[in-house]
Amino acid sequence: MARRAPEAGGLLLRLHTGATLLFLYAPIVVLVVFSFTSDSFGVRWTGFTLRWYQRLFSDERLIGATLNTLLVATVATLIATVIGTMLAFAMERYRFRGRTGLEALLYVPIVIPEIVMALALLGFFALAFGLIDAWFGVRPVMGLATVIIAHVAFTVSFVVVVVRTSLKNFDVRLEEAAADLGADAWQTFRRITLPLIMPGIIGGALLGFTLSLDDFIITFFTTGPGTSLLPVEVYGQVKRAITPKINALSTLMLVASITLVFLSQFIQWRGRRSS
Repeated sequence: MARRAPEAGGLLLRLHTGATLLFLYAPIVVLVVFSFTSDSFGVRWTGFTLRWYQRLFSDERLIGATLNTLLVATVATLIATVIGTMLAFAMERYRFRGRTGLEALLYVPIVIPEIVMALALLGFFALAFGLIDAWFGVRPVMGLATVIIAHVAFTVSFVVVVVRTSLKNFDVRLEEAAADLGADAWQTFRRITLPLIMPGIIGGALLGFTLSLDDFIITFFTTGPGTSLLPVEVYGQVKRAITPKINALSTLMLVASITLVFLSQFIQWRGRRSS
């Protein structure tokens, strides 16, 4: 009896794990499989075809939306990485008044619901545009610029978290040794500190790029008419009809997101191992 209890517990654990994995990943498998079906409605398997991927790459509207999305994600990631790295240094290396409050504020975009963040950004842009209109007589409109600002606002926190982890594992004695050998602060940072924390910076940038690439809610609330972005475009097409072309697009986005996430994790792992 004493032996059967652990065996039964192990069996239940395996069944629970299998059921959880099936619940999480079965829809993704179905999505990928039905992106290759020849059925026009994508609801049954009628044979293998690459027709939907060919149509996807010939859809100029989707290609334009993809290019806009890549532009937004790239610019937002570059800005967020620079700001996030500087904030991480400030939070990890210095003690100043209001540090605890700033640290709490940096975690707000991570923990609050995304819809709340989107509404807050929408209200901010409405207020800012109203003030600009009242003071300068110019009425800005929503577009790529507002989406970039919004994506920077919520990705900075993720960059800060990742870069701070690298700084926590950094051996400060290396900087002290460089200073003893005559290196000034800039030389120490450029030749010692930056190369060693670079895996964390790249990992944070890749994570921010992934989050920006497939974000829908904040993008939907901060974009404007005439601005085509991939998540919003996919949502619009799904509302009309779900076709295997949407499945094909979703599969490509899935592959890109998973690749970036694994690359980010691998770079951070290499950085922790080398340090």
